[in-house]
Amino acid sequence: MNQMKIRLVNAGIFTPVDDIELTLNPPAEGFYWIDADVDDLELLQPLFNLHDLAVEDCLSDEEQRPKIEIYESHYFIVVNSIRFDDEEIFLRALNIFLGRHFIITVTKQKIHELRVLKPILWEQEVGTPDRFLYLLIDLVVDNYFAVGDRIEVRIEKLEEDILMHTKKSHLSEIIGLRSEILWLKKMLGPQKEVVNTLNKKDLRLIDDQLQKYFSDIYENAVKISETFDTYRDLMGNLREAYQSSIANRANEIMRVFTAITTIFMPLTVITGIYGMNFENIPEIHTTYGYYGVIGVMVTLGCGMLYLFRKKEWL
Repeated sequence: MNQMKIRLVNAGIFTPVDDIELTLNPPAEGFYWIDADVDDLELLQPLFNLHDLAVEDCLSDEEQRPKIEIYESHYFIVVNSIRFDDEEIFLRALNIFLGRHFIITVTKQKIHELRVLKPILWEQEVGTPDRFLYLLIDLVVDNYFAVGDRIEVRIEKLEEDILMHTKKSHLSEIIGLRSEILWLKKMLGPQKEVVNTLNKKDLRLIDDQLQKYFSDIYENAVKISETFDTYRDLMGNLREAYQSSIANRANEIMRVFTAITTIFMPLTVITGIYGMNFENIPEIHTTYGYYGVIGVMVTLGCGMLYLFRKKEWL
């Protein structure tokens, strides 16, 4: 669990605050950023009059869909931070309470974007909570592009492996990755709508001029959604390529077995004839009869093998 951190942010400069009671009133300049854990909500809820339903969503163990709720004194926003460790895609809920002079971020796990955001706040001399919100959501959405690039690399490598040497394990990889992409695509829809709401709805806690910038984030969210549509189609094509490769491999094996069987059929006939218990079989009593039959069989087998290779049947 992370220890709750309270900071006064003014023109991108962070000043630690020890007494949480100070955050109840607007500062002379800047705003308060409270980086909290879900356990801290027991303290924060009565102080900032956080809505019961919003707190309940933060505490819930169920997967939260991205959304925005408008309350009298604050907004409650849920977005999903994405993480990809080359094995599995993780979505981590980032709960945000936006007030007039404060912003509260509540998480259950560490969120990469919150760490990356700090130097950006300093560089851009941020002094309002709505601009903090804009930069944070912009980072969250942009991170989907980075994860998308890694997924694309994994798809390309998987395709190359299938074409070079198909394995049974490839099918489980295809199914697993496609399932994660479909699940991620499902979660992208609500997140896109949250950004669209921040862009278009009349929100008194967000400056009108700043609100227009959310349209850029919305465009990026649409691009991401379309990109994952493409990945979904690629996974379908990859599965077809796998099945086709397996079928071709089975056909190659059957063709080899068929050729071997065909080569041995006349040899079996010859050995069958000379294996019969008759006294008067031609050349059976000659000195070199055995070597002659073996020579004929070898010549016949090699001849058929040469013919099959010439016809490219093998």
